[in-house]
Amino acid sequence: MLESGARLAPVEVAYATYGTLDAAGSNAVFVLHALTGDAEAVVWWDTLVGPGKPVDTDRFFVICPNLLGGCRGTTGPSSVNPATGEPYGLDFPLFTVRDLVTVHRALLAHLGVTRLHTAIGGSLGGMQALQWALDHPAELERAVLVCASAKLSAQNVAFSKTARAAIRRDGAAGMAFARMLAHITYLSVEGMELKFGRARRAEGPMTMDSDFEVEHYLDHQAEIFLARFDPFTYLYLSRVMDYFDPFADGPPRPDTRFLAISFDSDWRFGTEHSVHLTRELEALGADVRHHEVRSPWGHDSFLMAVPEYHALVAAFLG
Repeated sequence: MLESGARLAPVEVAYATYGTLDAAGSNAVFVLHALTGDAEAVVWWDTLVGPGKPVDTDRFFVICPNLLGGCRGTTGPSSVNPATGEPYGLDFPLFTVRDLVTVHRALLAHLGVTRLHTAIGGSLGGMQALQWALDHPAELERAVLVCASAKLSAQNVAFSKTARAAIRRDGAAGMAFARMLAHITYLSVEGMELKFGRARRAEGPMTMDSDFEVEHYLDHQAEIFLARFDPFTYLYLSRVMDYFDPFADGPPRPDTRFLAISFDSDWRFGTEHSVHLTRELEALGADVRHHEVRSPWGHDSFLMAVPEYHALVAAFLG
């Protein structure tokens, strides 16, 4: 049952686990992916998750599912609607971050896990961890919220609107544009200068085709994204983020311990977003700490090997 009152059945969930649950069931870490992620956390978050990493799969039992609405094995708009025998498409019901958490909790029940050592996620992943801790605080001992937000700005919503409009008007071409636009917002001015500058692929006269290395990078990102991601999933998960406002309902004091991490070059979900959610948690009496970390890589810093960030996560996980 979704928060809107709509029903989905059946719901299939694709997930991966790494490591072993200890006898006390006390070492489970739930990894929550961002907008375009999937269940393979040791692939897309290999800087943070794996043997000997801050989320150490030799020590923790790590669980990572593909989100509700996803296109990597979990029920979403590209799944077949049993009532029609055709893919749901835009007939898939709208859902919320709270609905994502409902599915996560069902997965935990299936796995026999009653309490998490930690829930950790970046961006949309951090938003899920926050919602979970506010709604079901007894289930999370710790939550790590990396470059997350508790309320998107008008600029954030505008970027997402532009991406969705491109997809709805021009299919694959629009999806390619949406991915290029998103990547620009995930990087910083400093990071793009460090990585690309004004380097060109080859010397020669002016052309309307891709010439600068940054253009070829965006072409490549669009091409590989089209091969692995469904446009409808992009529409739905980006819309989920727009409506997220977990403190609007006046939640009770959460017992979960929180670590919020932001990056000084992130302008998509800048430090002001982490400051806002930290202050809201403090107002509820929660145990929360926030650190801004220096990194040139913008919003994508949460996926990068940034030593200070990794040290903070490792220490918080104890």
